[in-house]
Amino acid sequence: MASERVVIPAQAPGGGRSPAPGCFVALGDSLTEGLGDPVPGGGWRGWAVLLAEALGERPGSVPLVNLARSGAQAADVAERQLPAARALRPRFASLLVGANDTLRAAFAIERVAAALDRAHGALSAEGTVVLTACLPDPGRMLGLPAPLARPLGRRMRAVNTVVHAVAARYEGVHLHLAEYPWVAERASWSVDRLHPSERGHRLLARGFHTALATVGLPVGPPPALTLDGPAPTRAGAALWMATRGTRWVADRCTDLLPGLLGLAVQECRHGLAGSGRLLDAAAEHATRSALAALTRPNGAGTGKDTGTARGAATMAG
Repeated sequence: MASERVVIPAQAPGGGRSPAPGCFVALGDSLTEGLGDPVPGGGWRGWAVLLAEALGERPGSVPLVNLARSGAQAADVAERQLPAARALRPRFASLLVGANDTLRAAFAIERVAAALDRAHGALSAEGTVVLTACLPDPGRMLGLPAPLARPLGRRMRAVNTVVHAVAARYEGVHLHLAEYPWVAERASWSVDRLHPSERGHRLLARGFHTALATVGLPVGPPPALTLDGPAPTRAGAALWMATRGTRWVADRCTDLLPGLLGLAVQECRHGLAGSGRLLDAAAEHATRSALAALTRPNGAGTGKDTGTARGAATMAG
């Protein structure tokens, strides 16, 4: 079992607590909160805890402050989690968010891009090593019918394109997580099909550990892949979907479902007309426009150089 996670209250200087220079601050949603990797007695552990134990010159020398919250969207991270993270002056920070944005009717890639750029840029400017990852397609993970899955997949591709470009701009440490072979393996996912299982969390932590070591940053032994708990079963997954899954999806999608049905109808119409490529082209254009609208530190637009002007340290599976 992993050692107890070190959590430092995230308060700015003057708030009664001293910040912790040299810590690892995790920002994001339920993926980083640890859902899918339960601990005895309740609560979650997750990949961030496993990675924190392997950072620094000696094991356990880099404390973890986990600010991630279930349901968080990119704007929540930029507006709420980022100020707390900056006050702690972290040595490392993770920025994994965007999947919840794709599950909202008001999804707008330009807002996601602006929030991610703001968070990554602010942390990088202060010398923090920022970790990011491209995420799997939620529609595909849930096994939704194609007319429902394709619109969500299109949105996830847009988010991943933005994350990759922003990581390249600020020279972050980036994982092409969606391309890792283990992502397609059922044992890597919990019964809800959206969050990693213990195995998935361990593999994600191992992936970041490898990426950090590759660029010469101090890390200890890699996170172990030996499981503490039982692996999820097909029977457990089926039971969860039958008893709780539909309600879970509805709660997570909130206002998306009516809009998603409309997107599905649009998808079917374009499919019958053989013009589905127009929907892909429109999404790609919106993503390019969102990236072009980002400003450089001097206030100029990023234009076509967003993803290539500076290179992220990237790792693919």
